[in-house]
Amino acid sequence: MAYQKVTTTSYGQRLKKSGSNVGSGFVMVILATILLFWNEGRTVKTTKMLKQAQKECVELGDINTVNAELNGQMVHASGAYKTDDVLTDGAFGISLNAVRLSRSVEYYQWVEHQQTETHDKVGGGEETITTYTYSKEWRLFKQDSSTFEDPEYRNIDNTTVSDIDSDSWSADNVSFGAYVFPDGLISQISDSKPLNVELDPKVVATYNQQVLKVRKANIAEGYVHVAGNVVYLGKDANVPEVGDVRITFNYVPAEGDVSILAKVNGNTFEQYTAKNGKTLLVLTEGTVSMEEMFATEKANNKMLCWVLRILGIILLYMGFKNIFDILVKLLKVIPALSNIASLGTGLVAGALAFAWGIIVIAIAWLFYRPLTAILLLAIVGGLIWFLGKKSKEKKAAAAAAEAAPAPAPAAPAAPAEPEKPAEPEKPAE
Repeated sequence: MAYQKVTTTSYGQRLKKSGSNVGSGFVMVILATILLFWNEGRTVKTTKMLKQAQKECVELGDINTVNAELNGQMVHASGAYKTDDVLTDGAFGISLNAVRLSRSVEYYQWVEHQQTETHDKVGGGEETITTYTYSKEWRLFKQDSSTFEDPEYRNIDNTTVSDIDSDSWSADNVSFGAYVFPDGLISQISDSKPLNVELDPKVVATYNQQVLKVRKANIAEGYVHVAGNVVYLGKDANVPEVGDVRITFNYVPAEGDVSILAKVNGNTFEQYTAKNGKTLLVLTEGTVSMEEMFATEKANNKMLCWVLRILGIILLYMGFKNIFDILVKLLKVIPALSNIASLGTGLVAGALAFAWGIIVIAIAWLFYRPLTAILLLAIVGGLIWFLGKKSKEKKAAAAAAEAAPAPAPAAPAAPAEPEKPAEPEKPAE
């Protein structure tokens, strides 16, 4: 059964809160402005860096021999990586030759959900009804039931059968032919695969005892289940109980094919740094050409640019909405007017956010790429002038047509005279 909590906010309290919202609104507008301006600079600098890197980049060629002539050179290379490192998860006694070994832990817990509804009251006050519901779900983090609102569920038993947490391990030594990968490239190898788990009987017995201790049961075994890459701690994986734990194991193989864009540093690699300070160190799974890798980086740069632009404009809208919120709250004594004001301020906030965002982006363009901005402004200005000229010509033509006198009606044509009959010829004398 759902639990509800009702709170009432007075008209004065609402105005006070709206006053603080004005301050937070200005902060959001400032942050959004900085974000939009910075994003344009980031995009331009990254574009220039990629252009410079691609111009300087050469093929490394045979990776099985260190080429001293290419030391300090920006290169593209494709080939096989390999590691002999053995990674170990001591908690489960799992050892594996791999680039990365990871375990992801989930807990079956009581979880609190809340849904809030607000209603205006006579006099400008507000009533808030918060409905709390509870369900059993798998979660990546343990849920603290002591904070639950419903007294019936507060401090409900949410104890897990094991305190094991998610974790991962990475290889320190990964070779690439005669070269060695730095940490920056090792961390980008992400071809993760499920690891079929086989647990030592001693490990199984240890976790069985842990579960038994929490469950306070007398059965000595049967609480550790292994299926593929999942280890389940609980009585029945198909019928989970609160406190059960599910551990999923994955790994990145010790060998595989990759392609990189990096700067050669002896027998290893480091990030390439352009003249503007922007850096590049990229690894892609499989054999990918230099052109394809640079095309992908350019596309990613454009996509991030648009994502941040949209985020900035949304942040601007929220900021302006908060600034105007006090006007809406002032009219809460007359709900109908308040609703109209809310709609109006929403539209104004949207228009302002869009206009402000465009202006900031335009200023950033003038700052970071003035030639392009001036050219675009010239084109836009010329288009506006051309359209204005055409509009004036149409208005002038219409005005001239209205001012011209109407043509006089044509006079009726005179009736044609009837033809006289021809006189008869006189006979010859």
